Parts: sequence; structure tokens; C-alpha cells
Amino acid sequence: MERALHPVNARLDDHLPTDHKLSQVYRVGAGLTGLLLVVFGVLGLINQIGFFDTGGDTVLALNTNGALSVLSICIGALLFFGMVVGGTFASTLNIVLGVLFIASGFVNLALLDTELNFLAFRIQNVLFSFVVGVMLMWFGMYGRVGSALPHDNPYWRARHPEQAAREDRARRVPGRAPVVHGRCP
Repeated sequence: MERALHPVNARLDDHLPTDHKLSQVYRVGAGLTGLLLVVFGVLGLINQIGFFDTGGDTVLALNTNGALSVLSICIGALLFFGMVVGGTFASTLNIVLGVLFIASGFVNLALLDTELNFLAFRIQNVLFSFVVGVMLMWFGMYGRVGSALPHDNPYWRARHPEQAAREDRARRVPGRAPVVHGRCP
């Protein structure tokens, strides 16, 4: 059962140093997206649009109302928090919020032109949700998933502990060339 829950016998969150260069990508992605959402939300609140108004008020070419503005500010603040914390927290937060933005796009696409569209979404909002979702997922997954991660990547090392240990031992043996990506240089 333990093997099924943790197939690589490692928690990926424990293997990335907090000062690793990948953390900067996660922080920048969270910060820029958070800034975009906060600006959108603040501009929506400044316009004093009704909280659940679906009249078609726009901010930055996106339809909005008070509820969507407040929600955007809250999610933007959460992304700012992820930017401050950094590391794998920011990466995981970006991935989770990216999936939620994509799911929101699909849900709100289904709710267009219905009475349940209380966030006043239009098609441009749906497309924005998809773009932001993909962007957040890209920032969150950068250097964390892929088939060609370099062998010094902490996520690769966590998934291949035996091979990483062999490479570390090979580097320590005097007079022997280190093994790089399974071949000699």
C-alpha cells in the first residue's frame, strides 16, 4: 500500500532546497499572475459595479462584477503569499490554482447565458481563465516534471535515488570521469 501511495519513495516537496534557482521561476509566476488579478479586482471595485450585477460592465476588456472583483483580489493575494513563501509551496500553489482556473473556465463556459452565471462571465472571461490556468500550471511545473530533467535537478534526484547515488559515488572516485546522463563525457 505504501508503494502505491508514494511510488518513488520520496515526497517531492522535501527535496528542493528553499534557495534553489527553480524557486525564482515559481515566485515570478505567482507574483506576476497575482499582480494581474489584484489590478483587475481593484479596478472592478473602483468602478462600483454591483456585487452580483450581470449587466455587462467591463474592466481591462473582461466582464466583471463586485463578486468577481473580490474573488480576483483574494486569489491574487494568495498568489502573493505563494510568491513570498517560494519553493515547492509556490510551485504546488501555482499548479493547483492553474487546474482550478481551467476548471473554472469549463464550469463558467457551461453557465454562460444562464441565471447561474452570478460572476458575470462572458466568453472572454472563459478564455482568460484558460490562459491564466495554463500559465500558472506552466510556472508551477517548470523544472518539476518532464522526461528530460537534468540529473542535478532535485526532482530528478528524488525520483531516481539509486542512480543519483551511483553518479555521486562516481564523481568522488579519483581519476575516474564522472558519469553524465548515463554516458562518459
